[in-house]
Amino acid sequence: MQSAIESGKVRTVSVRDIIEHTAKAKSVTSDNLRDIKSVTSLLRILALNALIEAKRAGDMGAGFAVVADEVRQISTQVESISNIMAEDLGREIAALEQLTSDMARQNQGARLVDLAHNAIELIDRNLYERTCDVRWWATDTAMVDAAGTGDAGVHAHASQRLGVILDAYTVYLDLWLCDLDGNIIANGRPERYSVKGANVAGSDWFRQARQLASGNDFAVADVTTEPLLKGAQVATYATGVRESGLAEGKLLGVLGVHFDWQPQARAITEGVRLSEEERKRTRALLVDAKGLVIAASDGRGILTERVQLKTEGRINGHYASGSGELTAFHRTPGYETYEGLGWYGVIQQKAS
Repeated sequence: MQSAIESGKVRTVSVRDIIEHTAKAKSVTSDNLRDIKSVTSLLRILALNALIEAKRAGDMGAGFAVVADEVRQISTQVESISNIMAEDLGREIAALEQLTSDMARQNQGARLVDLAHNAIELIDRNLYERTCDVRWWATDTAMVDAAGTGDAGVHAHASQRLGVILDAYTVYLDLWLCDLDGNIIANGRPERYSVKGANVAGSDWFRQARQLASGNDFAVADVTTEPLLKGAQVATYATGVRESGLAEGKLLGVLGVHFDWQPQARAITEGVRLSEEERKRTRALLVDAKGLVIAASDGRGILTERVQLKTEGRINGHYASGSGELTAFHRTPGYETYEGLGWYGVIQQKAS
């Protein structure tokens, strides 16, 4: 939107206003040119009739014949000028319409890129906190003690401690403490998820965490469904539990925190700032580095659909399809020490 000054007051002008006025100018010009052609046609007919009557009058009408012939020539010139003007104005108005349409698409594309950026940035900030959480909780004395022993009582205390954490951090489904073989020895919600004793050694997040160099590092797996959490969609972050809680201490176990992905991601995609009219034809998405849809404002295609973005090496941008659908995207910018996972915020909008 742009502002214009009218009668000392500032009024808001949109690209749509420019398009409407261009269309009106085209209509008015077309109507006037049609009227000019109609008048010149009548003039030519009158001039022809005058010439006929002058012939009948003989010598008496000779002077009038000259005037009639001049009128006919002028009408022909006016018609020629109107034809040239129609062609020139038509070409310029068509160019103006195209420029206005391009400007409207560029402005809307830039706006949608901003919305895509905002969506991916919000999730980045959220997930940055998850990386902090897991590294902090892995140093908890209860976690260190439980990872370093096979005592059931110590494991039970660790589960209790994890439960206390979950009471305060409702964005997690569960927290799992595992031994170095991948066996879950404690979890925060045993009454809801009976996972103790299950083995997760084959999980990506566990394998990555097992290889981390220090407690300052973390591992993360792609968003997926977790069978042990009743098929819920999770983003899992993990790190090593180390001797004495020290970053460089001996590795004793692995702590994995399961972020409740679906409601958090849905809140972000559904919360994109769109007008009511736009919502009917717009889809907000989060996609991972492989183009897999991991969140969608319409709830469709999650973890099944893949989007082939035409990024052409760009971090952000927008483009239109043959049908006029506008796609805007922005790659994860990361937040603080969290570099992101190569995800994209994507806005797909059908033509109005």
